[in-house]
Amino acid sequence: MRTEDVLAAIATGLWRWDNASGTVTLDSEAARLLGLPAEPVVLPEVAVRSRFHPVDWNEINGIVNLAVAEGTLAEARLRIMDVDGRVLRTVRSRSKPLENRAPDGTTDYELIGTIQEIAEPQPGTTAAHTPITGDWRRSREAFLLDAGRALAEARSTAEVLRVAASLSMPGFSPDGLAVFGVAGDRLSIIGHHGHDPGDEGPFSDMPLETDYPAAEVVRTGRAIYLPTPEDYKRRFPAAWPLAQRFDRFSWAFLPLIVAGRTMGAWMAAFKHPASFSPDERSVLTTVARMLAQALQRAVVAESERELTTGLQRSMMPQLGPEIPGMRIAARYVPTGGGLQVGGDWYDMIPLPSGRFALVIGDVQGHDVRAAGLMGQLRIAVRAYASEGHRPDAVLSRASRFLAGLCSSPESGPYGDDGGRDSDSDSDFQSPRFATCLYVECDPKTGMLEVARAGHPDPAIRMADGTVLMRPTAGGLPLGIVLDTDYPTTRFTLEPGETMMLCTDGLIETGGHDLDTGWARLRAVLESDVHESAYDEQVPGARTAAAGHVAPPHLERLADLLVQAVHGPSSHHTTGPLADRREDDIAVVLLCRESADRGAGTTLPHPARPVRRTVLTVAQVEPERIAGVRQQIRELLHDWADPDQVDSAVLMVSEMVTNVLTHTDGDALLVAEAVGELGVRRLRVEVADGSDELPHKRQPGEMSSSGRGVLLMEMLADAWGVDPRGEGKSIWFELHEQSKTDADPVF
Repeated sequence: MRTEDVLAAIATGLWRWDNASGTVTLDSEAARLLGLPAEPVVLPEVAVRSRFHPVDWNEINGIVNLAVAEGTLAEARLRIMDVDGRVLRTVRSRSKPLENRAPDGTTDYELIGTIQEIAEPQPGTTAAHTPITGDWRRSREAFLLDAGRALAEARSTAEVLRVAASLSMPGFSPDGLAVFGVAGDRLSIIGHHGHDPGDEGPFSDMPLETDYPAAEVVRTGRAIYLPTPEDYKRRFPAAWPLAQRFDRFSWAFLPLIVAGRTMGAWMAAFKHPASFSPDERSVLTTVARMLAQALQRAVVAESERELTTGLQRSMMPQLGPEIPGMRIAARYVPTGGGLQVGGDWYDMIPLPSGRFALVIGDVQGHDVRAAGLMGQLRIAVRAYASEGHRPDAVLSRASRFLAGLCSSPESGPYGDDGGRDSDSDSDFQSPRFATCLYVECDPKTGMLEVARAGHPDPAIRMADGTVLMRPTAGGLPLGIVLDTDYPTTRFTLEPGETMMLCTDGLIETGGHDLDTGWARLRAVLESDVHESAYDEQVPGARTAAAGHVAPPHLERLADLLVQAVHGPSSHHTTGPLADRREDDIAVVLLCRESADRGAGTTLPHPARPVRRTVLTVAQVEPERIAGVRQQIRELLHDWADPDQVDSAVLMVSEMVTNVLTHTDGDALLVAEAVGELGVRRLRVEVADGSDELPHKRQPGEMSSSGRGVLLMEMLADAWGVDPRGEGKSIWFELHEQSKTDADPVF
């Protein structure tokens, strides 16, 4: 007879655990004992480790390290778990640790030994189990620590019940669990484990006067232990027929008490006889206390989540009906820390003129008052807009409204402080401000009128995927000064372009400033990953649904923008990522569909879409010349020759500066890049209202002006001046060419 057959006959398997490679080799009997198919197999370490009870694994680590240090055998008892967390069997392991020294000098080891099944105690025998691994008391303490940690981390009632179902107590493990809750004078099961669906029927709605152990535990607040079926039948004869069909031998019913109030009961049922020794009763009582506390925390947390979710849904509007030729997607992600509403908001407002307005804003703070002010301010902005006011007037009125809300009265009818507690209300009386961006949109022409109050500028994703920050005129945040002017900026959203509005939480979260944050978002906006969702869509599906429907790729783009900050799924779930949230986030995407495809996606075209930007620089705002230079750099961010980009920026700066210096009007700049990558043509025009034409000059070495025409002759491939009815237009062209290396690189 072979050795393998002999070992299999006595339920003994062979294994080899290589710690260096992280693999475990099992023969067929060892695989069977671990709950795997009975055949030789080589598995990764993590797959085998998951079969051991966590408490036993912690113990065996210490035993193996001691055996390595003393050069002895490592002996231990281990519980084998199935995928559902139930104990399949108990095995004894005897193995010899062998050291392996690697060429780099590091030392590792491998275990070679046997595992053998240990027979479970038979019914009627004592349930005083021998220790599983090491000292039973140390195992109990480790179990209670693990159980307490797991229950403390549970965030909902369902999670608490899942943790309770997975508890495997040292030395004795219940195979059936049930948690009873109290509602008025009725007892019901709120969760169970180890039973089939429908088994909870007779216990789902039970009067507290019922002769049932859980009901008596709730009435008296004292635990009930039933070591044998005879004890159960003798004490609760009416309920015994209900329990008899589950074929169990011992039961423990413990009260769930929080702050002196019994909120329910916990049942632990055993298929093997349990004597419920003082140590075992101590473990059960401790678990019941932790379970009660965890359920109470879960109930409070769920109530708070329900409250904040309802508050959030009431404050954050729906995007409204579908707009012909336009598509909108939006996301709102509150900051972490319990309160799931904050000071950020967005809104879409139908206007009397047939246009619509998009609003996005951020009230200072992340607390309850910020959320309250946000709700009031959002309603005020909607009211002013619905009256038909222009964008600048809407923000002026909103600023006056917020300043009035935040101004605390000097005295009240009950004294200097109005009878209120000045300490508790100090924060609610402190002034707050808010940033806001208001965009009025004409869906027929794509014309946008933007008024900005201290808010980040919008970003435009062009039809070819290029992203530009659109500089807009702005004023102070709302609520700082009663009477503030908010200039309006006009530009057109071309077919196939997408505009992004966001709060600073999307930009600066994660330690970023405005520059690095925009670079992170720009990479997402310019990527084409989100457009694959559009290609998989059934043709016509986006116009078939009632109400507002954004194309799949626009929704995907909104998800990717949030994921760039918080990770996957952070906009619609709370969880571990909540701790990483530093600020509220609101983001709105507005897309104007093109004739052939919608929302910024492009089909193969005979010619690449034109890349265009239009800006106006007024006489009173020469500081915007820096923004013009930045716009040209962003427009040419993928230009082949960086020197040509520098030349274009220099010429544009010179042209706009000359208009502001030598005329009394504003400068209108139009820049567009046409053609395929590598062979594009850049044309820039700067128009003004003066009839005086530029002429060539010969500036001296110390002269501070007169070089504009000379620069264009030297740097531009073509340039000229076109007179108009009123004023003129100065233009230049650059033809894209690859940069040649001046020196070879070694």
